[in-house]
Amino acid sequence: MSEHKQLSNIKLSVLDLSPIVKGGTVSDSFKNTLELAQYAEKWGYHRYWMAEHHNMPFIGSSATSVLIGHVAGGTSKIRVGSGGIMLPNHPPLVIAEQFGTLETLYPGRIDLGLGRAPGTDQLTAQALRRHTGSDGNDFPQLLEELRSYFEPLSEGSGKRVRAIPGQGLNIPIWLLGSSGFSAQLAGQLGLPFAFASHFSPENTIPALDLYRRSFQPSDVLDEPYAMVGLNVVAAESDEEAEYLGTTLQLQFLNLIRNTELPLQPPVENIDNICTEYEKTLLERQLGSSIFGGATTVKQKMQKFLDETQADEIMVNAQIYDHEKRLRSFEIVSDIVKN
Repeated sequence: MSEHKQLSNIKLSVLDLSPIVKGGTVSDSFKNTLELAQYAEKWGYHRYWMAEHHNMPFIGSSATSVLIGHVAGGTSKIRVGSGGIMLPNHPPLVIAEQFGTLETLYPGRIDLGLGRAPGTDQLTAQALRRHTGSDGNDFPQLLEELRSYFEPLSEGSGKRVRAIPGQGLNIPIWLLGSSGFSAQLAGQLGLPFAFASHFSPENTIPALDLYRRSFQPSDVLDEPYAMVGLNVVAAESDEEAEYLGTTLQLQFLNLIRNTELPLQPPVENIDNICTEYEKTLLERQLGSSIFGGATTVKQKMQKFLDETQADEIMVNAQIYDHEKRLRSFEIVSDIVKN
């Protein structure tokens, strides 16, 4: 693939799961989220997204729309949105009203990223949806219904159910994916696409290729626009970053083991606490993750950009220590600026 995109020329954004850390409270997590968003705005990040997950003791962003309002209210120009709202969990009208409200409060700053997975386990999905009929296959219909609520009311349309607020508002809709389904749908509808390379690296290139091949120009986009999620842990040295990065590895190790814990402090050697099989699984899920000092991170982020030809990179950093987490995002912003 051609190497014509430079890090300094692409937009950089933040994905925040509002991590709940061992020894911390959810209140601490929300304060940290707002502080990170304010710094991200100062450091020149383009957008700040939060993700809907449920019944996970290390993620505080379950009421995603509420947290988006909190962050947008505490910042002034950075775009704020969902990465994503899991549409099958909600009636489309409710999401249209929520994001219509957000866009009315913070005009021109709200993004609506949508996923088709439940963002949780099956039992919790049942508690959210009150039924188990949706396996994500009805996502295109739900999306069509949601988009219809944002359309201006035309005379004689006879539309009885309206999103107020929401109707007539231009809120950018993104499709999120970790496989090919949403990639193809985003392409066919001419919508921007965000791929979750931060936990599904093996599917990144095939999904982006499918999106670009499927793309049909629309009222929204003339050409494809792909953003890719990427775990980046940056620190003063490669050794420190590798150490801080064990928190992310522990998070996924606990998911593999079905162990429910808040975000854990880093450990000296992850290899001492996982089996060869678990190491293989970690590599599969975290294979694109970048841990390092500034020089290493810059080199590896450029290589990732060469491979993906992404239009935008959304950085995720599950780091236990909040000050170290802030510093990681600052280092990454400096790398891209210089």
